[in-house]
Amino acid sequence: MTLRDDLRNIAIIAHVDHGKTTLVDELLKQSGTFAQHETVQERAMDSNALEKERGITILAKNTAIDYHQTRINIMDTPGHADFGGEVERIMKMVDGVLLVVDAYEGCMPQTRFVLKKALEQKLTPVLVVNKIDRPAARANEVVDEVIDLFIDLGADEDQLDFPVVYASAINGTASLDPERQDENMHVLFETVVSHIPAPIDNSEEPLQFQVTMLDYNDYVGRIGIGRIFRGTMKVGQQVALMKIDGSVKQFRVTKMFGFLGLKRIEISEARAGDLVAVSGMEEINVGETVCPLEHQEMLPLLRIDEPTLQMTFLVNNSPFAGREGKYVTSRKLEERLLSELETDVSLRVEQTDSPDVWVVSGRGELHLSILIENMRREGYELQVSKPEVIVREVDGVKCEPVERVQIDVPEEYQGAVMQSLGERKGEVVNMAHTASGQVRLEFLVPARGLIGYTTEFLTQTRGYGIINHSFDSYQPVVAGKIGGRRQGVLVSMETGKATQYGIIGVEDRGTIFLEPGTEIYEGMIVGEHTRENDLTVNITKTKQQTNVRSATKDQTVTMKRPRILTLEEALEYLNDDEYCELTPASIRLRKKILGKSEREREEKRRKIAAQD
Repeated sequence: MTLRDDLRNIAIIAHVDHGKTTLVDELLKQSGTFAQHETVQERAMDSNALEKERGITILAKNTAIDYHQTRINIMDTPGHADFGGEVERIMKMVDGVLLVVDAYEGCMPQTRFVLKKALEQKLTPVLVVNKIDRPAARANEVVDEVIDLFIDLGADEDQLDFPVVYASAINGTASLDPERQDENMHVLFETVVSHIPAPIDNSEEPLQFQVTMLDYNDYVGRIGIGRIFRGTMKVGQQVALMKIDGSVKQFRVTKMFGFLGLKRIEISEARAGDLVAVSGMEEINVGETVCPLEHQEMLPLLRIDEPTLQMTFLVNNSPFAGREGKYVTSRKLEERLLSELETDVSLRVEQTDSPDVWVVSGRGELHLSILIENMRREGYELQVSKPEVIVREVDGVKCEPVERVQIDVPEEYQGAVMQSLGERKGEVVNMAHTASGQVRLEFLVPARGLIGYTTEFLTQTRGYGIINHSFDSYQPVVAGKIGGRRQGVLVSMETGKATQYGIIGVEDRGTIFLEPGTEIYEGMIVGEHTRENDLTVNITKTKQQTNVRSATKDQTVTMKRPRILTLEEALEYLNDDEYCELTPASIRLRKKILGKSEREREEKRRKIAAQD
């Protein structure tokens, strides 16, 4: 069996914020892939504006570097479980993984999640203990934690025999000794070349290429990115595309791209082991196989994680509709949602009886909120409903998604956190105290119990707590209501501008969500009530001016700072009878029924129906 010794395919996997993308930056710089005059931006792989702002990787991306005589293809994968579909498919394209773990934080929920996917594919791991320069780094303990995690996930003996590289990606240094650092990362390159297996060279056999990611380009249409598992592919070649539904389509390879640095390079030929992007197939989908017309043999289909959360997307019909956005019609919204399906395989868009309403399902709140944020930035106006978990039938039993939650908190907040998650039907599976007075708690919690929990958690722990969660499994539905908002809301009874005088008048009734001068309409939510019921208020009131001066004069009144909700907080905050209105300039919460008397009538009708 011959191997392609000039090639290595690796994926970089880690929990969010453990330094994957920074590590890729350094590998790009130090490999000499860039010419002297080229500068590498920070987090060069995060190409999307949202990725740069939030410091997270949303889409898996590939790059390639040349180290001596070896081409190393590197896949940078997302750390969030919401984008687990991306991670899972990347594992099919590579022969080994760099598992990056923070030298202080150690193994986190997503470390477990991404490593499990890698071990299932029997990939060869290399452990990179990153941020070794942190003052509180505990490298040896972290390596022990990783070994325990490997054993826990059922790794075989070969996988347990992994090399460990200690690195500081931000400084561009690495070494095999936790006590000192070399002045560059050559030891990491050497470890990859010597430890990660080279692809098998079976380029004489019939072609097999599988699509693992999609891209879209206005000029060439859909682009399928994947790996050639055997054989050779050339531009101009007539090939068969074996579809998921069993049908076969013929097409000609019009263009083919390889990767080097951050660029796609047009190539005319590629062979077994290469990662390439191919255009010319309009209807190509993830998991489909490209092979010769005379030798049609399909590779096993890729399993794509099913959505666990759904929301209703609607055309904006509020009194302020059409003021701030460029695209407001149902046709434009539908086009945009369907175009997202071209590249995002974990998303589902379903039509409903109404032409203005769609049910959109995704992998989690973050997955859907990033789609919404991108749409806002592109000039779309829309409304969305409260996120709901998707209940499935497994062997005739109704099951709901359950999340594995890991929480790090100072000891004094442990009781409050355990109580609040207990109320949300959380079950403690692990608890460990650290020397620094912190407690690490692990729970299994129904996903619907976590909707809206983050804000409550940060309030409970005064901002000192860290919460992470990832999808664990589907379990039988727990009876009763879980989680949800306890407080009612303050609803505007007037349309106009919020005034300082009006806000100060209702401040003792709750927390206000907007600044004075904000335009509001009847039925819009302007704050949170201190009690459980909703309260209709008028914050557009202005002070009556008279020409009589009082002896005491006006006392200076200071207004409390309003609580401005971010997009994620607004989505989590919603109740069943509310919508979140989203435009390029504003995020507004509103009642589905805007008029007070209509709302009260509907409430009465609902109560009578419930009694019957």
